[in-house]
Amino acid sequence: MFRPLILATLAGAAFASASPAAAQAPNEKINMVIIYGDDKCPESKGDEITVCARKAESERYRIPAPFRDGPKGPQSETWNNRVIAYERMSASGTQSCSPTGAGGWTGCSGQFIKDFYAEKKANADVSFSKMIGEERAKRAAQVDSTAAEQQAEVEQAEKAYIERRQKQAEEDEAKAKEAAAKKAAPAAH
Repeated sequence: MFRPLILATLAGAAFASASPAAAQAPNEKINMVIIYGDDKCPESKGDEITVCARKAESERYRIPAPFRDGPKGPQSETWNNRVIAYERMSASGTQSCSPTGAGGWTGCSGQFIKDFYAEKKANADVSFSKMIGEERAKRAAQVDSTAAEQQAEVEQAEKAYIERRQKQAEEDEAKAKEAAAKKAAPAAH
C-alpha cells in the first residue's frame, strides 16, 4: 500500500531535480559579456547562463583588437603571404588542396586544420565557449548535489513512513490481542 506513495514521491523528486537540467537544452539563453578592470560580472537570472571575459581597464575605450590593424585585403597583405598563395594555386595533384589534378582534394583537410589553428592562435583573446562549458559544469554539479539532497530526504521520509506503518501494525495487533483476551475472559467464567 505504501509503495505507490514512495514511487510518487520519487517521481516528484526526479521531476524537481530534472528541471534545472533543462537549462542545458539547445535553446538555452547565454549572455556573453566583456567587462573591464574591476567591473562586476552581472548575475545569471533564472535559466540564463552569464559568462564574463575580463579585459584590462586600458582596453575599455579602445577599438577592439580585430579592428585596430586597419583594412584587411590584398593591399595590406604581406608579400610573403602573396607568394605562398601563388605557390598554393599553382600546386596540383595529391595533397595540394587543388581542384585540378588527380587527388588534389586530399590536402584540403590538412590545410583547413592548419588555417584553423593559425586563426585560433591569432584570436586567443577570449574563449567564451570554454567559459560556457565551465558554467555548465558548475550547474551540473549543483543539479547533482540538489538531487542527492532530495534523494536523502525521500529515503528519510520513506523510512519514517515504514516505521509509522510498523508501529501502527504493532498497535493494531496489540489491540486485537487485548480484545480477544477480553472476549475470552468472560467466556472462561
